[in-house]
Amino acid sequence: MDLEIILKLAFGLLPVTLFLMVLVYLDSYKLVRFPRIVLLIGVGCAAAALSFAGNQFTPLWFAPILEELLKAAVIIVLMRARRIGFLVDAAIQSFAIGTGFALIENLYYLAALPSSSVGLWLIRGFGTAMMHGGTTAMFAVISKGANQKLDRPKLRSFIPGLAVASLLHAAFNRFVIYPLLATLFVLLGLPLLLTLFFAASERRLRQWLGSGFDMDTELLRLIHSGDLGTSPVGLYLKSLRAFYPGPILADMLCYLGLHVELSLRAKGILMMRENGFTVPRDPTLREKLTELEFLRKSIGKTAMSSLTPILRSSEQDLWQLEILQSS
Repeated sequence: MDLEIILKLAFGLLPVTLFLMVLVYLDSYKLVRFPRIVLLIGVGCAAAALSFAGNQFTPLWFAPILEELLKAAVIIVLMRARRIGFLVDAAIQSFAIGTGFALIENLYYLAALPSSSVGLWLIRGFGTAMMHGGTTAMFAVISKGANQKLDRPKLRSFIPGLAVASLLHAAFNRFVIYPLLATLFVLLGLPLLLTLFFAASERRLRQWLGSGFDMDTELLRLIHSGDLGTSPVGLYLKSLRAFYPGPILADMLCYLGLHVELSLRAKGILMMRENGFTVPRDPTLREKLTELEFLRKSIGKTAMSSLTPILRSSEQDLWQLEILQSS
């Protein structure tokens, strides 16, 4: 392998990969584990292969929409399955998909254009590849922001993010006659935007940890102390006697206590990760999660909805169980 090929590979593959590593490093809470990042890079590679096949049968103008849709599909599934909790992990996971897409695309063009200049690969590596990661991250951040307080996002709520990503992609392609200008725009704009997103998300995450930790601690203290009956939570549970039988109410109280306990553990995991501590595995965790799921099914959807005012079931509170399962 001669020096020119090595340079083409380096320029075409390294910039987007290194930027992904920087994003992972900046995540002080380590919200996305390394195996998932590798998996999502593989998913991005598959999306690139599918887009290549699909572009053979669609008009040229539709290519940016198809490519962004294929990259976005996995993010939509992850968000609806509550596997993305904040802007930070939304940006990392989506950029990993875009990285996989860019790697396969650049490898394809390297094989298809063996006589291309090194300058072209400077543009493809620092421009096109970074664009693929950036537009997917933009889609994820916009969609996450729009669905921040929703339990299960509606599919139509992802349309604005997809539209923005597709327009940015199409605009980049239109600058093909000014490749250096397009590449400079990506290099200057993408790090700035993602830095702002990271700062906002980390600030919101710290606020959620602080307020949520205090509220969960107080609720767990009331449950264990026996003073729950005279508290606002206890009075609310008593009011449910008119609607649900005793066994269901008992299961609801057990679910409440276990959910709060696991919620506190999830927040503790994040705090330990932020300060660089290794979190030991809890051998009873899987059993507790299984019990929580059993209680949820036993209680039923209607009675579970009655616990929503107590559990504050925002997407973050439901997502913290995913932290436990992946810890």
